[in-house]
Amino acid sequence: MKTAIMTDSNSGITKSEAEKLGIFSLPMPVIIDEVICYEGVDLTQEMFYSSLTGGKDVSTSQPSPGEVMGMWDEILAKGYDEIVHIPMSSGLSNSCESAISLASDYDGKVEVVDNHRISVTLRESVLEAKGLSDRGMSAKEIKKELEARAYEASIYIAVDTLEFLKKGGRVTPAAAALGAVLNIKPVLTIQGERLDAFAKVRGMKKCKHKMLEALKNDLATRFKDVDMSQIVIGGAGAGLNADEEKEWTDTLKETFPKAIVYYNPLSFSIGSHTGPGAVGTAISIRR
Repeated sequence: MKTAIMTDSNSGITKSEAEKLGIFSLPMPVIIDEVICYEGVDLTQEMFYSSLTGGKDVSTSQPSPGEVMGMWDEILAKGYDEIVHIPMSSGLSNSCESAISLASDYDGKVEVVDNHRISVTLRESVLEAKGLSDRGMSAKEIKKELEARAYEASIYIAVDTLEFLKKGGRVTPAAAALGAVLNIKPVLTIQGERLDAFAKVRGMKKCKHKMLEALKNDLATRFKDVDMSQIVIGGAGAGLNADEEKEWTDTLKETFPKAIVYYNPLSFSIGSHTGPGAVGTAISIRR
């Protein structure tokens, strides 16, 4: 049985990187001034955030049914017997629910996994799925494994500007104005289903400290029985430059020297809400 692993660019895995990893990644559509672009294909980080801050009308969207089924058909035509499709969390988008509905027409050849993840935690699930596939597990077995451990992860994101949370209706104009005056930065969290408020802190430096403390608390509680060699600490950011990415990644490596640490940009689905300058981190288990 030949089993393919498929995700979307919300995992941080671009179409070109997916080819190197031996998997498949569906680029997420982004609409800029009524023109559809695709994450990581014809839309770079620089282009996305310059559009977001440059007054253009920017919105993210889920893939069309034709795009999803088109990739499934393409994969099956390559000789794969079945597909494990791992989209972003059903709590953050309708794309998972839509894919589950579409899969019903594929006679069990497509298993859609809802493991309630996005960004670096979703990336880890995809890499785990590839490993399980390589070891001979079926699509149904892989789906069961990933969904059983869906909530073994946390994401924390510090937002530098309230402008885009205000545009999305997540904060009121008055709260955004007050936050700007007092330099108050929200720290958000994703614990499976949704994006929620975690803390309010003055300044990005204190935000980073707050996120590090949150990770330490997770390690001392939820992950206390997990060996540090299995812990993955993902660094993430929205439109950061190379120096900013390195500084944050180095901080994570210094704070958690025994963990697996790497950096991946936040997907545009998250970046459209946070705006540029957001810094995030995540914790999960690599098995």
